[in-house]
Amino acid sequence: MRVSSSQLVPGCVLLRDVKGKTNRPIIPEKTVLTDNHILFLKKFLIDQVEVSERLAAGTIFKPLPIRPEEEQPEKKTSEVELATLSFKEHYLYVVASYKKLFESWRNNQPIRNLAVRNLLLPLLDRMDDIGSSVYTLHQYANKKDYFYHHGVSVAILSAYLGKKMGYQQGEWYQIGLAGLLSDAGMAKLGDFILKKEGALTEAEKIEIRKHPTHSYRMVEHISHIPYTVKLAVLQHHERIDGSGYPLGLSHEKIHSFARIIAVSDMYHAMTSERLYRKKQSPFRVIEELQKEQFSKLDPRVVQVFVDAVTNFSIGTKVILSTNQIGEIVFIEQNHPTRPIVRLESGEIITLSNNHQLYIKEIVSM
Repeated sequence: MRVSSSQLVPGCVLLRDVKGKTNRPIIPEKTVLTDNHILFLKKFLIDQVEVSERLAAGTIFKPLPIRPEEEQPEKKTSEVELATLSFKEHYLYVVASYKKLFESWRNNQPIRNLAVRNLLLPLLDRMDDIGSSVYTLHQYANKKDYFYHHGVSVAILSAYLGKKMGYQQGEWYQIGLAGLLSDAGMAKLGDFILKKEGALTEAEKIEIRKHPTHSYRMVEHISHIPYTVKLAVLQHHERIDGSGYPLGLSHEKIHSFARIIAVSDMYHAMTSERLYRKKQSPFRVIEELQKEQFSKLDPRVVQVFVDAVTNFSIGTKVILSTNQIGEIVFIEQNHPTRPIVRLESGEIITLSNNHQLYIKEIVSM
């Protein structure tokens, strides 16, 4: 019989191996469980196990009652409660919750589609807040929890891009869901993915290139996840020129949802502080995306993204790469990342004529 780990009692007999994140048995079948075994299962976030209907002593096993909070593990957070949170507070709540989900996947628990949707969709519904925070989103991340911030931010940016490109709500929901799940397969990789400091080895880079396939396998047989989402999860590292992975697809063979996630993923990764790589200026990253748009990335997606992220107003205060503070006084349509800036000293600088200088951060808009 299959029961929750919280229903176990000492003397229960396992009928199947309990496997951890390496897919090796952490408690073998036929083990007679003790209090320590049961505590161990809970710490490893093992939700359910197969046990005999009789205890080792031969008596009938009577499962302990399920606690009320376990009867509805996917209960949606109160909309009233979420409405009291600022966008940043709501975002950080989703990041913390996603971290717990990811840890359960590392312990071989399946993806629960309803739990993921109930967590993500209320945040995606805050499109007005997302629009005003899209530039500063990368500033919320930190080295320690970068990976979890990245998953949530890619979901937000991808859904936002989908909406800006004219997709219907149901479609940009799907794009955001695919963005969140695209790195789920990282749960199948070694601990280096979360803890490694310094440059990755070639072997580690090869391992990372396997994560889209792992992600796809984790969602492949979940009937309530649309096939378009599954395709986007598998293809989000494919590139227009065929240089991507895992299949080396090109051009129209890459689903439009995957093309959107590719841009969001690259932008957030490059602008965030990571354990093994320094962050870059969002403006330098945008310029890099513009260079890639006619070879590796979808030009339409890149253009919509650039328009969204560089939608500044005159008077926006910025910090330059020299750490000088100034304000934007004119935006050139053909060079949105390189406006004309007036420094606090009164000096006027045309960034499009000085490629050694660039905007490092936005101070206020």
